[in-house]
Amino acid sequence: MPIETFIALSTFAFVSSMTPGPNNIMLMASGVNFGFRRTIPHMLGVCVGFMVLIMAVGLGLGTLLTIFPWLHTALKIAGAGYLCYLAWKIASSRTVATADGSAKPLTFLQAAAFQWVNPKAWVASVSGVAVYTTIEAPFLSMLIVVFVFSLVSVPSVTAWTAFGQMLRQFLSDPVRLKWFNISMGILLALSIWPMLR
Repeated sequence: MPIETFIALSTFAFVSSMTPGPNNIMLMASGVNFGFRRTIPHMLGVCVGFMVLIMAVGLGLGTLLTIFPWLHTALKIAGAGYLCYLAWKIASSRTVATADGSAKPLTFLQAAAFQWVNPKAWVASVSGVAVYTTIEAPFLSMLIVVFVFSLVSVPSVTAWTAFGQMLRQFLSDPVRLKWFNISMGILLALSIWPMLR
């Protein structure tokens, strides 16, 4: 891969990983509500799940969705429904969770599975594979795309979760936390809009 292409890929990966989207909104909310340490499985699930999604798209899943558009529609509907459910759970949360609380952050598997219905993850993976893989070396170039996204996603999920952790003390006030969670729930719900157009 030429250095210019690698730089362009790195920029694309950075921008798509760092900008607000369902993963980052949920990680920040989890950092606030559960703290950094308890959110680590969620963070790892996002990273690993997204890498698996990119590999699946690179190995032909994108073509399968083109051949069977109903499957794409089904994923959209499932994704929208699940995002609405998560938005409601975040918006209706009213207490900062303690270690022995009944509320729990997403697990590794839940966060990894979420990538399959996350519209931003699909856009980033399909775009990354379509634009930055080559016909001459499709598998190697796909591995480079996965590698670059993996390098960028770890600092991204860490930054969003750490930002949530930093807000934790400020949001220990129940009224502030209530409005923060409502705002995060609304933002998460609004992130569905581009997928439905």
